[in-house]
Amino acid sequence: MGKRLAPYMLVFPGGAWLLLFFLIPLVFLASVSLQTGNLFDGFRFTWHVRNYVDAIDRYRVQFLRSLLYASIATAITLVASYPLAYWIAFRGGRHKTTFLFLLLLPFFVSFVIRTLAWRFILSDDGIVLGTLKDWHLLPQSFHVLATPTAVIAGIAYNFLPFMALPLYVALDRIDRSVVEAAHDLYANRLQVFLRVILPLSIPGVFAGVLLTLIPAVGDYVNAFILGGTKTTMIGNIIQLEYLTNFHYPVAAALSFVLMIGLLIGVFAYARVLGARSLEEYV
Repeated sequence: MGKRLAPYMLVFPGGAWLLLFFLIPLVFLASVSLQTGNLFDGFRFTWHVRNYVDAIDRYRVQFLRSLLYASIATAITLVASYPLAYWIAFRGGRHKTTFLFLLLLPFFVSFVIRTLAWRFILSDDGIVLGTLKDWHLLPQSFHVLATPTAVIAGIAYNFLPFMALPLYVALDRIDRSVVEAAHDLYANRLQVFLRVILPLSIPGVFAGVLLTLIPAVGDYVNAFILGGTKTTMIGNIIQLEYLTNFHYPVAAALSFVLMIGLLIGVFAYARVLGARSLEEYV
């Protein structure tokens, strides 16, 4: 009897955690998204599907903007992280752990504090722009804050480890004998990279893109601190509807639309590479 119950007892803590902190809140969120009413008269469950139509129609621009900003930031992190991860994996030697620690060290600081530091760096009179203006290399009217550039730069910086670590794992797992065999067959370095290393690292690229894009789309801290009224992302709208306007059904509908869109990306990834590939690189 004990042996039969052992597997279920092992699964129970994780299953209970998912039930209490994921499934039940998810069901509650779905219920709220189909309600009507207001904060003073209360909300009632009325199967009001129109909340979803109104949410998409009213905030379509913010949805598209969030997807665009997150996609650009993900591309930036990929371009910046791949050479770094490649160098650590193939040239790091016995100091790989030290280099990875140095890569992650800045990210032990709070997310908000790092974003505030970016605000200080990118401010009109900050250490970078202020110095360039004093040297007359930039006009005095030049500014970066409250622009898409500032928001995208903040997102790319804050989510860099989500891309770098899966890439490093994928590159570090490449069998070096395969690389040596390519050299023995008279392939030059570029051919070895394009035909051997890059294809073998594609699962890490997909994992990094997925792990970076999903949280980046829903980010609201960078847009709030570094952006302005014209760079509002969907996360800022959800926060506004929940905490300021108290339009709980609309906010819940927005959250569900965002989550469904991201789940489509996850399923597309699993369809292409398989769910096990994701587990291996995160």
